[in-house]
Amino acid sequence: MLIEANRSILVIIDVQTKLMPAVHLNNELIEQILILQKSANRLDIPMIITEQYPKGLGSTLDLISAETNSDDILVSKLTFSAMGEDLFKNELQKLRSIGRDQVIVCGTETHICVMQTVIDCINEKFNVYVVIDAVGSRSPENKQAGLSRMASCGAHCVTNEMVIFEWVKIAGTPEFKLLSKLIK
Repeated sequence: MLIEANRSILVIIDVQTKLMPAVHLNNELIEQILILQKSANRLDIPMIITEQYPKGLGSTLDLISAETNSDDILVSKLTFSAMGEDLFKNELQKLRSIGRDQVIVCGTETHICVMQTVIDCINEKFNVYVVIDAVGSRSPENKQAGLSRMASCGAHCVTNEMVIFEWVKIAGTPEFKLLSKLIK
């Protein structure tokens, strides 16, 4: 199944000030998340952003916060799976009720909060796409273990470019011209 912009929800998990310095290849990861976020903004794709225990791990990075809009949902959480928070689960259900059943996931850490959220979303019958170049962990081994487990549970492992070009669908449109510049 191809990813469709009008069916998508972008979920950005725990890209926080005190966590990101410890994440392997964090600058590259942040860049990929920003590309996804800017693309979602351009295509009016709703976003849910989570923060794991912000008192301890800090708030969402300013670079990410700067790209949010008033319709985006911020969920503070203590559960590792965002689905353990009523606000997150309720927002996903509301979006599904208007035809948005594809959850595009990026953020940290791949083997903990990303993985648990993804598996719970799959269990709730969402189509889940994990953006492999936009998720990270403190070690490459943990990232790979998380990706393998999510794939074995039914998640689609995709790249940033796959998501964006499937969202856009057609070359030559204003969206294509703008978003293809983000990738280069």
